[in-house]
Amino acid sequence: MAISSRIRHLGVILISSLFLMISVSSCTGSESKEKISIDETKGNYLTYLSAIPFPKTLSFCGEKVPLEILEVRERAEREFYLNLQSPGQLILYIKRAGRYFPLFERILKEEQVPDDLKYLAVAESALFMARSPKDAVGVWQFMEPTAKSMGLQVDEFVDERRHIGKSTRAAIQYLRSGYNASKSWSLAAAGYNMGHGSVKENITFQKGESFYDLFLNEETSRYILRIAVIKELMEHADKYGIVLSKDDVYPEPIVTTVKVDRPITDLASWSINNGTSYKDVKLLNPWILKRALPAPKNGAYYIDIPNKR
Repeated sequence: MAISSRIRHLGVILISSLFLMISVSSCTGSESKEKISIDETKGNYLTYLSAIPFPKTLSFCGEKVPLEILEVRERAEREFYLNLQSPGQLILYIKRAGRYFPLFERILKEEQVPDDLKYLAVAESALFMARSPKDAVGVWQFMEPTAKSMGLQVDEFVDERRHIGKSTRAAIQYLRSGYNASKSWSLAAAGYNMGHGSVKENITFQKGESFYDLFLNEETSRYILRIAVIKELMEHADKYGIVLSKDDVYPEPIVTTVKVDRPITDLASWSINNGTSYKDVKLLNPWILKRALPAPKNGAYYIDIPNKR
């Protein structure tokens, strides 16, 4: 794999954790004023970071981020440099995208909504089957009441917040409801973070029109800019020193889907009888919470197993 000079320099940093602990305060006097090129200071993380130009444009779902507004630019730069300070996390974003983005892209296209919405899932969960301190669950980070209102099953045995396909469609449904009200995907995404009702109330009270007109809580104020920055860094990773080949990313699973219209009393035995293992079934179907499944509530379960062909 061809590796640029920047990633070689960044690789030195990743090998030694000492470089990640460098503090700006360690530079004093003439040292802090001296301009040093990257080539002269291999492994100098602060020099690497400060040499990267901030992008001239950022956008989300076709809506331009107004970087000409000073406070918007400052907020965007915060997200840009904080994300660059975690190169390992950026690499994981890109690797995990290989597993999830193909499915997201197919569903987003089918639902006729912007492809950029896939980056919202990265901002929400880092494309990891996470549970937040507030008990939001899954790649799209649904709270239980919202998930149920979107038609997802959440109970002792099944948690469809952890079903990639169903939770993606539910997320689109929720985002579309916000877009239909505001005609802005940035405001719809803000509503995904703080609730569509709260966004509407702020628009009414502040008499604003766009996301960038509003004074919101810190988390939501950062949210859209974080998504736009993540999009920029993932789409142009090589420009920022991260070079991965197609073989480096995690592949989308190739599966066969089995329809099951009755209870499964022993998921391990069921797995073996279907030519696979309990481990593979649990990994491919994280929405199954237990070692068994009761009779399906909605007619049938659709369980993915590895495609042996």
